[in-house]
Amino acid sequence: MLMLACHDIGQDCDCVEQGKTEEELMKNAAEAAVKENGYKEVDFMTLEMKEKIKSHIIK
Repeated sequence: MLMLACHDIGQDCDCVEQGKTEEELMKNAAEAAVKENGYKEVDFMTLEMKEKIKSHIIK
């Protein structure tokens, strides 16, 4: 299971998102950020954000 701590990518949030694959984790992180932190889904579509997320994945 892959994990991502939201605060590791600069969010003021203590959530930890999970996914079986990088794609699933990215989707879960984006959905949580939209729902919990007021982000727009397009904010997580940028190459910069995708790279930031990938660099903080806990395997």
